[in-house]
Amino acid sequence: MTYYTSRRRILGFTSCLALMGSLMAAGNSQASTTPGSAFKDDSASQTARPAPLPSSLHFWDALALEPQDAWSRLSEAFQWQADADHPRVQHWIEHYRQSPHNIAEITERARPWLAWITERVEERQLPGEIALIPFIESSFDPTALSHRGASGLWQFMPGTGNALGLHRGGGYDGRLDVARSTHAALDYIEMQADQWYEGDIELSLAAYNAGAGNVNRARSAALAQGKAGSYWDLDLPRETMDYVPKLIAISTIIADPERYGVALPEIEAEPAVAEVPVTRSLALGEAARLAGVSRTELEDLNPGLLGNRADPRRVTRLLVPAESATRMVARLRRDTPDRATTPSAATYVVRRGDSLSAIASRHSVTLAELARWNGIERPDTLQPGQQLTLSGS
Repeated sequence: MTYYTSRRRILGFTSCLALMGSLMAAGNSQASTTPGSAFKDDSASQTARPAPLPSSLHFWDALALEPQDAWSRLSEAFQWQADADHPRVQHWIEHYRQSPHNIAEITERARPWLAWITERVEERQLPGEIALIPFIESSFDPTALSHRGASGLWQFMPGTGNALGLHRGGGYDGRLDVARSTHAALDYIEMQADQWYEGDIELSLAAYNAGAGNVNRARSAALAQGKAGSYWDLDLPRETMDYVPKLIAISTIIADPERYGVALPEIEAEPAVAEVPVTRSLALGEAARLAGVSRTELEDLNPGLLGNRADPRRVTRLLVPAESATRMVARLRRDTPDRATTPSAATYVVRRGDSLSAIASRHSVTLAELARWNGIERPDTLQPGQQLTLSGS
């Protein structure tokens, strides 16, 4: 866990306690309902006691008074808005605001994925801006292919995808799999930050774009010049110099769309999709029937499926509409043997050529979970014969 995510967890917990205390105090002392002082103690002024809160207003009701959509939920997780005034960020804010229709088109394309990706970012307590990387990488097109060969929502090159367990072949491309590639991208960003940059996510994003070798050399040069060695100090290729400024610029616009003349599509705060483990080989038609959706809808949510079947040796999870997930899991359990009780499912013995990310993908866990369960700080230190536990219990 990085300094930044630990700090955010502490602040979030403290804020939650403060909010609960305020709301509970409001229910016990007939507090003011004046805007801006709704839960303020008014004992110093007895001349005009405000009306008490309605007896039916309880803690969870108070939380629900302010409806939330996907954009406000995402904005609450932003951590880098203090850099919005940086000249490099301002340059890209002006660039994007010249074409508000492009922003509207791209954010509309994000509709199926945005809240789900935001939730994954929240779980790791990463800066909310990370959820917008697909905006600048692929314009939220999960089938995007660059002229260099990078592919998918997060634009993984084949070699990087292989290293992260994003398998290709057999009617499947893990780089196009929105669920799997999202987990892999967040794993990659976190692990590079912890391995090379003392938890600095901005430096990790530079490495995501330009490679750790280039960033490490630029950082060494900056330190030799007496600079702090932050992202903003580095002399990097233009695309990488623009990478974080672009991300902060588009997040700044999303945080206050009216100011920039942008109309964002209405997207619910709760994820529209959910992951369902693939426990046996499934023809796509059967998978669609189990989920209660059309085959076309299932294919749209799972662009990594290039053939007619989801093979659990490659496809570990399917994305389905959130309201269909529970039903599909129940139906799969009814006709799938329970293999979780076998000894081989609890542990794994590392073989020559294995990578930690590939093992994680094969066993339907995240790279970060597998590393944490086994106390592994450097994934490249795996040794043949090493035994790994495959669960946190």
